[in-house]
Amino acid sequence: MEDVKEVKAAPVVKEEDKVSKKFVWFHATSVNGGAMCIAATIASYFSLYVQETVGITAAQLAVILLICNIWDAINDPLMGVICESTNPKWGKYRTWFIYTPIVLMVDMWFLFSNPSFIQASAMGKCVWTCAWYMVYGMTVTAYTMPQMAILPAMTMNDDIRNDVVAKGAGVCALAFTICSTFATQLANLFGSYRNLMVFFSFLAIISFWGLYKYSEEKYVMKSEGGSGGLKQLAYVFRHKAVWPVMLVWVAASVSYGFMFTSSVYYAQYIWAPMRVNFETMSEAQIGATIGGTISTYMGFISVGALISMMVLMPVFLRIFKTGWKTMLWSQILTVAFYLILFFTGRMNFMYCCVMSFFATLVGAMVNAVVNILVNDTIDYIMLVEGKQLNAVVSSVKGFAQKCGNTMVNSGMLAILAVAHFDAQLGPFGQPESAVTATNVVRFLVPAIVSGIIIVVMVFYPIRKYFPEIAAMKERMADEKLAEDTAKAAATEA
Repeated sequence: MEDVKEVKAAPVVKEEDKVSKKFVWFHATSVNGGAMCIAATIASYFSLYVQETVGITAAQLAVILLICNIWDAINDPLMGVICESTNPKWGKYRTWFIYTPIVLMVDMWFLFSNPSFIQASAMGKCVWTCAWYMVYGMTVTAYTMPQMAILPAMTMNDDIRNDVVAKGAGVCALAFTICSTFATQLANLFGSYRNLMVFFSFLAIISFWGLYKYSEEKYVMKSEGGSGGLKQLAYVFRHKAVWPVMLVWVAASVSYGFMFTSSVYYAQYIWAPMRVNFETMSEAQIGATIGGTISTYMGFISVGALISMMVLMPVFLRIFKTGWKTMLWSQILTVAFYLILFFTGRMNFMYCCVMSFFATLVGAMVNAVVNILVNDTIDYIMLVEGKQLNAVVSSVKGFAQKCGNTMVNSGMLAILAVAHFDAQLGPFGQPESAVTATNVVRFLVPAIVSGIIIVVMVFYPIRKYFPEIAAMKERMADEKLAEDTAKAAATEA
């Protein structure tokens, strides 16, 4: 295994593999900039918006989201196949950067509009919201898959790839933190959610068009007749070395999702009741204590995630060099913190906040490091199949991530339901079984999921192919250099 470390740790940076600072900037701010501001706002406030402004009930919205999420998961692989099966004149991947942000802006205008003609019936409201939300999901897929695919098409150097992924993760964390925290204030500043979302879309257009301008598909194979269609998925799924990586993609989504989704429950139903004194506090003080407990705890979590993406992940990548080692050691530390908190987290509130901060500091990067494993998988498929399936691999990762999101949404509620949790009882009326279950979903379940990731990373199946992959990259870089030299000579002649 020492040979593998050497090949992976100290690659030679060839001139052909270097990328410009403008490419790095626009790659980081495309999906993770304006588009992420939209995603964060929708994740945090869309449910309240459609119920309060459009007049859709919670039950109706649940059905709408179920329909859209199912279709969203299905269309990920379809988008990957479409992307790999076509050869547009502006680039296999780059072409999508031109049109999709415009579609995003149009969709945001309609999704956050409430025209009078849909108010006449509940069905009209539901169809309108479902249709435009479904378009949103498809648009996100249509720009996310090519954005992930363009990086390995730009450079074969792993250090450069990792640096670009890390910078994107930092921008993502910053955008998500700002918009999930201040979207209401920003909407008031812009006059409405619709105006705010159109503004975010405008930022996305600038970033995606910049990415189009400053990206180059250096390492792209043209699609050949008979090689397209759904059989491209078979090229990925038929290799058993890929299956454990897919499991990690799902597990990473579950781990990250539980980290944030369960935190509000933990603060409200475990710590808020413990900090309230009915004998000395007025009703107003009790309400303030509950709200302060939630905001304080979530503040530690949010800041931990932000620092994790922007500071600690680049440090880990610099130390461990590879994505799989970064994933392994970050998850080992995550499990350690989670288990400590599971058994000792209810001793003292500030102790819990600080320890949760450190747990998030090492645990949140899982959501970004998986993108490095995507690049590893793309290289592996290119090695064993001789085919470039960047978008297909990226779409499979997207499908796995959405499966993980579904497990988070339904799994956490199922565990709480079995434990007789009832939100109608409020923070002070929950049975002890529900309190225990809240502690389980906050720390024990993510620890178990992170343990699964650790096992896969210890036996990471693609790592044994690193020497062959490195040789393949060297060969491709030499071929690209020879091709460019020949073109330059022909132009001069």
